[in-house]
Amino acid sequence: MTPPREDTGAPLPPVAPAVSAAAVESLTTRLRGRLDQAVASLATTPVELAEDGTYGIRCGADAWVTLAPGPSGTITSADQARCTCLLSPRCLHRAAALAASPVADTIPSREPGPSPDSDPPADPDPSPEGSQPAGPVPSAAAVSSAGPGPDPSPEEAPSAKPIPPAGHAPSAEGAAFAEGAASAGPALPTEAAPSVAAAPSAGPALPTGPAARAVRTVSTAGPVPPAVPGRPSAAQVRAAGGLWTAASAVLAAGAVAAGAVPQAELLRAAHTARLAGLHRAEGAALAVVRHLRATRDPQGAHRAHRADELVAALRELLLVTHRLKAADPDPELIGGVPHNHRPDGALRLYGVCREPVVGPGGAGGVVTHLVDDTGRWYTLRDVGPGGPARARRAGTAHVAVRSFLSDHERLSRGGLVVTGAVVAPDGRLLAERGVRATFAAGRPWADAVAATAAPDRPGSGHAPPLTGCDVRIVAAEGEEVLVRVLTGDAPGPTVRLAPAHRHPALAHTANLRRLGACPGLEVRVLGRVDPGRVTTLRPLAVGPVPGAATTLRLPQEWRDRADLGYDLLADAHFPAVAHCPPPPRPRTAAADARPVDSPLRRIRDLVELAVTGGRRAAAEPARDGDRAGHVAALRRGGFATGADLFAALGAVAARRPRDNFGRPARDDQDQYAAQWLATAVYLTGTEAALARGLWHR
Repeated sequence: MTPPREDTGAPLPPVAPAVSAAAVESLTTRLRGRLDQAVASLATTPVELAEDGTYGIRCGADAWVTLAPGPSGTITSADQARCTCLLSPRCLHRAAALAASPVADTIPSREPGPSPDSDPPADPDPSPEGSQPAGPVPSAAAVSSAGPGPDPSPEEAPSAKPIPPAGHAPSAEGAAFAEGAASAGPALPTEAAPSVAAAPSAGPALPTGPAARAVRTVSTAGPVPPAVPGRPSAAQVRAAGGLWTAASAVLAAGAVAAGAVPQAELLRAAHTARLAGLHRAEGAALAVVRHLRATRDPQGAHRAHRADELVAALRELLLVTHRLKAADPDPELIGGVPHNHRPDGALRLYGVCREPVVGPGGAGGVVTHLVDDTGRWYTLRDVGPGGPARARRAGTAHVAVRSFLSDHERLSRGGLVVTGAVVAPDGRLLAERGVRATFAAGRPWADAVAATAAPDRPGSGHAPPLTGCDVRIVAAEGEEVLVRVLTGDAPGPTVRLAPAHRHPALAHTANLRRLGACPGLEVRVLGRVDPGRVTTLRPLAVGPVPGAATTLRLPQEWRDRADLGYDLLADAHFPAVAHCPPPPRPRTAAADARPVDSPLRRIRDLVELAVTGGRRAAAEPARDGDRAGHVAALRRGGFATGADLFAALGAVAARRPRDNFGRPARDDQDQYAAQWLATAVYLTGTEAALARGLWHR
């Protein structure tokens, strides 16, 4: 794991995956057993940064580890990490230092850009999207859903593709995999040939029946067929198989037991995938390692959110490798090398809102969200050590874009013109040489909120990271607010607004408490759907509803928006008491305050438990008798396929077949990983459909 480094000197430099994996692989079995303890001890070990740019770590009386990164600031070769002990380079100290360092990005370094006084060079790729990232960015197809209800029938499933949740969108083939899960029925993977977890006997023929649209596999038992145009090569198939095996081992162990050794195996497999040209699979593997280290952080914040990110990363890795190792010809599975790009021409951006960031290891800061005329989203980030206190201060800090003089508050309500812009694959604006920024006027906030409801428009690039809608306040419930989504003439669903951050240094909780004290108030909200509860929105900003009689009255300088993490709502921002409807009677409020919390939460809990606690933890519901109750609740809610997958995952986790010598069966781990993958993909697609039915009516 990567422990937090507070007050221990300079942070460790990033290390290339191959270097870290080779260091762990060179250890003896006895030293590997002590590696996790050695990595954890580095959390309180000072790191000295010398004038020549080398990093020094004292690991004992006779052990001094020196890390000498190259010009890029990254450890890219084994000779850049040295130790003074007698066992070096196959020593525990050197391997622990490399395992505790961050994983280096796979984005290739750019050539030094022009000076700030010269014109930015033309991008060789003039397309507005730039070069292709590691994983293809799918379009968010419309999913017809009326909120929580029965699963789609197999005939309807092919037209229903999961809508990616903000932050970690499932790939396009995830929809097909979910369709296979829906058609597999309650049978375990070994009992049904059309199941997503089952492997056909031989040859590239697809399974028959409705599952033929789900997974296209070939037998991996026989020899790999020769490379054909459009199909993965033999080397790529082998590399994908190695990644699948390493990821399956991590899934079976769980995050609590996936220490430095399993992570090194995954890094080694990721390096092999990189050499084979599997860029998308390599990026997914590195994301899993990063989230594993963040989840194992003993002082990490927001464990539930980290678990959700780890689930998404592991689902992407297993899904891609499952199809690649079966020689699936889909070219999107290969991906491209992720790299920063320079858009063709100047970027005209409009501020949307500010989002406080409180991350693991004491990180804090702010992210300012912006959008362009095509609906594509961008971010300006200012995150560093300091926790919630720094997140609060960063809301009015200066924007770091070369010589641009402004602050995040002014920018979030105005606009920006960037020439020579350099954009990361995730939409971050980078302050590299040749970038020039000029403050510009903003635009009505209603236009920015409307952009969240049109993720499929051409040029959007990816699904919007935030969700916006108009709601009417119903009642307060503790620190949360019950609201009804405004859908026109028909009554909308009742949902929850929850604080994005509950730390008292930020204003989220106080603002939501103030909003909940005025039932009947209509507001426009913009935020993130809770990854664990599709009926809960964590708002980042609110504004008045145009044309509504009972809505917010914000100052003109706020430009029709209040950032809930920074701006504090006061009595003057609300309508007069005479125009505010009286609070409803307790019985009426109780009747209205019943958001439809989907039974899918039971599936999510099991999927996350399997990732964090491992296979043994996933088998507990099958042993203690709770599985039948969960399955019955899912069926009552109309999620028959979810109930079948829930029962199958628990049964496969609890079943541990062994061979004649008492060893675990060779294919048992593969079956467990495939069953977990089918359940995770079904969960993602169904939750996305429910979220669209609730928030995008």
